[in-house]
Amino acid sequence: MIKTISWNEGAVVMIDQRALPHEEQYLTCRTYQDVIDAINNMAIRGAPAVGIAAAMGIALGTLDAPEGQMKTAFYRICDVFSRTRPTAVNLFWAIERMKARFEKEFASTPHMKADAVKRALVEEALQIHKEDIEANRQMGTHGRSLIHDGDTILTHCNAGALATGGYGTALGVIRAAHEEGKKIHVLVDETRPLLQGARLTAWEMHREGISATLITDSMAGSFIQRGMVSCVLVGADRIAANGDTANKIGTYTLAVLARENKIPLYVAAPLSTIDRRTRTGRQIPIEERSEEEVLGFHGTRIAPQGFCAHNPAFDVTPNRYITAIITEKGILTKPFGREIKRIFGAYRPGVS
Repeated sequence: MIKTISWNEGAVVMIDQRALPHEEQYLTCRTYQDVIDAINNMAIRGAPAVGIAAAMGIALGTLDAPEGQMKTAFYRICDVFSRTRPTAVNLFWAIERMKARFEKEFASTPHMKADAVKRALVEEALQIHKEDIEANRQMGTHGRSLIHDGDTILTHCNAGALATGGYGTALGVIRAAHEEGKKIHVLVDETRPLLQGARLTAWEMHREGISATLITDSMAGSFIQRGMVSCVLVGADRIAANGDTANKIGTYTLAVLARENKIPLYVAAPLSTIDRRTRTGRQIPIEERSEEEVLGFHGTRIAPQGFCAHNPAFDVTPNRYITAIITEKGILTKPFGREIKRIFGAYRPGVS
């Protein structure tokens, strides 16, 4: 299994995704600021993976806090992490998990030693990581029923092991279908401007021995129109309470194309990606990244000097374009608002 991120003797170790696909390099973060930098510069990305990195980074930062200033330091570190990636709700979910554990430890034993609180935070971060991998595998088990022998699946961006604690969300469903023995083929959108499809998804598919072909983003409509795509399968960075879904920019385009051509669009995401406090997609904040990511690539300018660019990292797909949402607790179908209420009524984090 691809080891995206791990806790190693007081350090957070992660695959440096900027070096892929040419080199498999590992980045060792020894301070919480190192983890923040890794999130900001896309050394680690993908909503679940960012949440895990934040949890581990908070635990790491609190390890260095003086006993008398630990509480102040803890909340300051949480605040800094909350300002890294505005769209990915798993980040905020993980921060709230860490806050809840911190407050529980203080409330149960107000005079307990600082070392015990620090150990509890490390334990919580590791538990979040473990739960994510388990959720991915459960998603794969549920979602593979939607994939048929002989299907060609179009995917966008990277929603694999590299975007999670391991195994993957959308790519986890593809992995599960492949492991089941189904003969499938994957069309991998390159995913401009950072080419997460070309660099990361293609790398994962090649490494796993899953049949796949790389296409440019603008080719997707042609392949769909010619009947060469069985379904579109993507991940998510935030799902609103009504099922509207924010994912990598370009997903909305694929959703419209899929509906026009009467093929299903599936979203695979853990329940931690569902933000019940956000009623619709209109309230989802969209991260605007540096225009330099569009104007150039790997340090080489591809647009005229003095030219400007817009670079929203995500778009929102309205729920009417989504056929089903695959979660670790089952497959949600329309009406998504009612299904989301139902599934959260029985949901307990960490309980299968």
